[in-house]
Amino acid sequence: MRYLFWFSMAVVCYTYVGYPVLAIVLGRLRRLTVAKRPYEPRLSIIIAAHNEVRSIRATLDNKLSLHYAPGRVQIIVVSDASTDGTDDVVREFTSRGVTLLRQEPRRGKTAALNMAAAHATGDIFVFADANSIYAPDALQMLTRNFSDRSVGYVTGRLVYGVTGGSGISLGCRAYMHYEDLLRRSETSLGSIVGVNGGIDAVRRDLFVAMNDDQPPDFVLPLQVVKQGYRVVYEPDALLDEATLTTTRAEYRMRVRVALRAWWALSDMRALLNLPRYGVFAVQLFSHKVLRYAACAAIPVLYVAAFAASGTGLVYQTAAVLGAIFLVCAAAGYAVDRAGYAAPLVSIPYYFMVINAASADALVKFLRGRKQTVWTPRLG
Repeated sequence: MRYLFWFSMAVVCYTYVGYPVLAIVLGRLRRLTVAKRPYEPRLSIIIAAHNEVRSIRATLDNKLSLHYAPGRVQIIVVSDASTDGTDDVVREFTSRGVTLLRQEPRRGKTAALNMAAAHATGDIFVFADANSIYAPDALQMLTRNFSDRSVGYVTGRLVYGVTGGSGISLGCRAYMHYEDLLRRSETSLGSIVGVNGGIDAVRRDLFVAMNDDQPPDFVLPLQVVKQGYRVVYEPDALLDEATLTTTRAEYRMRVRVALRAWWALSDMRALLNLPRYGVFAVQLFSHKVLRYAACAAIPVLYVAAFAASGTGLVYQTAAVLGAIFLVCAAAGYAVDRAGYAAPLVSIPYYFMVINAASADALVKFLRGRKQTVWTPRLG
């Protein structure tokens, strides 16, 4: 049991603490910068939408009001077999230059982006969600990175608005702060591993059509790295989005993201080749493979600590701390059910939710399950 304890401890500690610290230290030593300057190439903003009638109007108003060179932005909305009036709302904007494409039958976001790419005229493709609201200068902040010819893909910063006092909302915001710090460090290493799918951009000539079941905000950046270009983080390109506010909604979203990520990792496993991809292979393994696999090590760690608690103070301490963490998570569940949030208990609760979702996704992946389509974020 002691061997299981130390192995599981190493996996969990490295995944959540060791790798971020390593990325920060190496990022400060390596300090790869991006040569940014004002740059306004032709853009195609691509939005995939399925039954987004509640949010698509505000999104299009937002995209049409952004600060950018006049006449250099094309907006394409692909309606993925919407049935709620989304198409009718988009048609109201066609006189203002918005293009509506309809995908029938429903095939999911990835197929929609592939369809739009065939109609896009921009030098840079910008991918936006149907409920995403950009800061006025977001496009300028994104595109200035492309003045550096080594950069092939850029992602912006997701800022969660305060949508309520739930523990899930608080956990979402804490998690995004954690990812923000990690992405800043990974950019200094060369390329980041994870992107914000609601505000990212790729050079037209680096876009690669993907399979319907592949997550575009994971596979496409990896394809860019594979082609020898950098994927970087632009923290000044801001996207405002509401957090999910219920455990069920967050859990379902996390299962979907993790399941699709496992299939993407399987498809792009060549990037884990250490001799060929070096630092990035370590990043991909640490940030994604271990992050989604750590859910298996966490219960083993607790059980091993409890089983070995009679053999030493270290194991006793670990068992007690594990029990305290579980009590805090249970309290976080109760607090969240009551509609409140408290960092001391809400963050442990959120940690348990996302790892339970990762475990669910891992089981589905091992059973060969795939997910191509899903309902819009509700929360």
